[in-house]
Amino acid sequence: MWHVIFARLGSALVVVLGVSLMVFLLIHLIPGDPVEVMLGESANPADKVALRHQLGLDQPLLSQLRDYYSSLVHLDLGQSIYSREDVAEKIFSRLPATAELALISLGVAISIAFPLGMLAALKRGSLWDHLTMMMALSGVSIPNFWLGPILIIVFSLGLGWFPVSGNESVLGIVLPAVTLGTALAAVLSRMVRSTLVDVLSEDYILTARAKGLAPFFIVYRHGLRNALLPVVTVLGLQFGTLLAGAVITEIVFSWPGVGQLTIEAIQKRDYPVLQGCVLLISLSYVLVNTMTDLVYQFLDPRIRLG
Repeated sequence: MWHVIFARLGSALVVVLGVSLMVFLLIHLIPGDPVEVMLGESANPADKVALRHQLGLDQPLLSQLRDYYSSLVHLDLGQSIYSREDVAEKIFSRLPATAELALISLGVAISIAFPLGMLAALKRGSLWDHLTMMMALSGVSIPNFWLGPILIIVFSLGLGWFPVSGNESVLGIVLPAVTLGTALAAVLSRMVRSTLVDVLSEDYILTARAKGLAPFFIVYRHGLRNALLPVVTVLGLQFGTLLAGAVITEIVFSWPGVGQLTIEAIQKRDYPVLQGCVLLISLSYVLVNTMTDLVYQFLDPRIRLG
């Protein structure tokens, strides 16, 4: 078991290092100068040169990459170019908001997907089945940057039930969580339905029916547990996507999380903050998928990862 865990963590480390290298190279090669963003295009050239030297941006790219990895080994993400704040503190101050949004969105998705998927599997071929799958298709097709403003127009500006943006109110989490959760619920409900349809044709399900057990009890007690493995796979992948997909939703709803900080870092060409944000998102994504692999053995003891 332990050698499997170390192997998974080792491969995850390689992926994270590869992502950090790509991000470093891309953000240093794209057009834009953080010095001009800070001082303005009309600033004195001597001031620009002095600030660029102070920030270390006049060094060769390989020297900057070496310094970046040297700091990363010591768990030092550096200082923000724009505000001179510690990058790690800046990111972790925003992390609770993103984690809250992702977890509540996941709860919204599960609470929608499992009942709909179970209903569609039990009523296979019926009107309920077709309606559920149409809802799932709509959820997959509607992008967050369109659904978010529509929810704001209807439920915030129109009905006045929820705040337009921010997290000052407890109800402020509702619309962002629904925006993120509906897309995940659409994918999950289809997966729950398809796996349950396969499981419900197994012999042990027929035996349970022959014993006179209630249909819901059969699905919940016998069918759902054996159908969880592919569902957990999708759930793990999509939870990692929630962290990355929260970027758009956080901008739409002005949610003060890591996603909004990432966009701010891009606009200001704040290299250390942007590198730290992308590194955190990629690390979260990889760790969630690694944990998903390890959960397999607990859900199905017949599986041995190696």
